[in-house]
Amino acid sequence: MAKLAAAIAAAVIGMTLGVGVVMMLGEERLPPQTSVPVSLETSAPSEAAGSPQPTAAASGGRASEERAPRPVRVVIPAIDVDADLVALGINDDQSMEVPNFGLAGWYEPGPRPGEPGPAVIAAHVDSVDGPDVFFRLKDLTEGDEISVELADGSTEKFVVHRSEQQLKQQLPVERIWNDTDEVVLRLVTCGGEFDPNERSYTSNVIVYATSA
Repeated sequence: MAKLAAAIAAAVIGMTLGVGVVMMLGEERLPPQTSVPVSLETSAPSEAAGSPQPTAAASGGRASEERAPRPVRVVIPAIDVDADLVALGINDDQSMEVPNFGLAGWYEPGPRPGEPGPAVIAAHVDSVDGPDVFFRLKDLTEGDEISVELADGSTEKFVVHRSEQQLKQQLPVERIWNDTDEVVLRLVTCGGEFDPNERSYTSNVIVYATSA
């Protein structure tokens, strides 16, 4: 997990065309060749959320034969979320894949929900067709429940600890992808004002949840 956290700290995560995540960290802890930009792209007016670049260490702290089952669905009753989960990998240009509207995505190179470390789920807040999966993410409050259904029929349950909204340039990488062995979950989407000139949102909403 330490190597994964260092790789994330070295990355710059950006989103264009109506997106809202730019992730920058002042201190790089890995050699320059590990600092590969990761971006997300969507069509405006819409948004999506970002996640770290994959590394050999991004396995959730378990041997491959001990990995948790793949997550297949996320359910958040407090904000009426019930969406299929798709795996998000990395494109040839080192940008992170983006889920289609109506879906949420989990960052496959990182920990899976239920594994030690910060698992990340991202989804759009809206599109030209209206609200999307994480449209009400900012409304989550402490104590709200999140269920992640796994491929083997089991469910990992999380409880919201807190949430925050930060400007893109001030996204708290060190809090989202902290180096921890605890089972935790982060939900990320865009928020704040929509800038029509940049075709992007100015901020990000981040929800922090712990294993129930």
